[in-house]
Amino acid sequence: MPRLRRTGLAFAVAALLPAMVSPASADEPDANRHGVPVDQLRVTTSEVATGLVRPVAMTSTNDRDGRMLIAEKRGTVRAFHPQDGLAADPVLDISDRVNSTANERGLLGIVPARDFARTSRVYVAYSRLPDGALTLSRIKLGDPASEQVLITQDHAKFSNHNGGQLAFGHDGYLYWSLGDGGSAGDPDANAMNLGTLLGKILRIDVNHACGDLPYCVPKSNPFVSTPGARPEIWAYGLRNPWRFSFDALDGSLWIADVGQGAYEEVNHTKGFRGGLNFGWSCMEGPAVFNAERCTPGAEYQAPVFHYQTRVDGCAVIGGHVYRGHQHARLAFGTYVAADYCSAAAFAVRKNRDGTYSNAKIGQFPAQVSTFGVDRAGELYVATDRAGQLFRVGFERAS
Repeated sequence: MPRLRRTGLAFAVAALLPAMVSPASADEPDANRHGVPVDQLRVTTSEVATGLVRPVAMTSTNDRDGRMLIAEKRGTVRAFHPQDGLAADPVLDISDRVNSTANERGLLGIVPARDFARTSRVYVAYSRLPDGALTLSRIKLGDPASEQVLITQDHAKFSNHNGGQLAFGHDGYLYWSLGDGGSAGDPDANAMNLGTLLGKILRIDVNHACGDLPYCVPKSNPFVSTPGARPEIWAYGLRNPWRFSFDALDGSLWIADVGQGAYEEVNHTKGFRGGLNFGWSCMEGPAVFNAERCTPGAEYQAPVFHYQTRVDGCAVIGGHVYRGHQHARLAFGTYVAADYCSAAAFAVRKNRDGTYSNAKIGQFPAQVSTFGVDRAGELYVATDRAGQLFRVGFERAS
């Protein structure tokens, strides 16, 4: 399990932190089951489509068609098929209600409903016109009028740090990430405040309605009985969890949280562990950021991997654990992430003793904005300004 960090120790160890990527553990897992040691991996990419307009999120429909849905920042969704390529026309256009005027606002996330094959419904997260309120909706592809808004969260003060990832966990519940509200340093201390949804990951049951709500709050959510807390909250203390993912094999949760200016971090927890505090804005990565936000004796979940902002990049783009077949001998069980500015590719893998190995494994194309996985478990990345889609592969370093 990821180690916990106590603020009393953070000041003492900050000066000893590595300048670059933390070193890989010598205790490597069985290569036959988990792939080769991560420092022997190299990432490869092959272009499969062009013409996207600022892609921000990708998901597989997991139906017989084998399509992938790609959300574009402006409020459109395009379909990609490995054999047929990228469709020219959007399968959904909600640009008339999406505020995409600022760089980090727009259509932010998409995931198919569990009954997508029958209903063609998806869940989308976006910043709303005109005020930028973060919005979670259920909507049918090709039918913008069918939208049903589930949750909104005010986000008018600043335009950045919106989060936006959507994913279903192995428990069947829908998870949604929201940034801390923007600006720098979390000026309103939202991330630690359980009374707001900002700086959190939520967990809700979208298969049922409870009272006046078009969803239910699972009774096992960690703060359902906490006075003043929003019961939808699953995890907190996050700055801008732009992309998170669940391991398709074990259901564990990987969260890439974009840093303030010193550290980019990746967190990993068991899928059923709710209520964890990831430390922002007391902590940034492994170090204290704002001591006044720290509670003496409090325990904050430490990242399993971090690298220095302005040294190895500027913003971590969270990926997925590779569970495909084509490169299983090399990369099975390996979490892959990227940095938006440096295009560095990073690999992280949990070892049998609970420690983690990590390595820089090459370069992605410039400005990777999101990862996706097709129904066969193969990885894809999309690039922001260039609007390209690439299939990801691996090779063994020579």
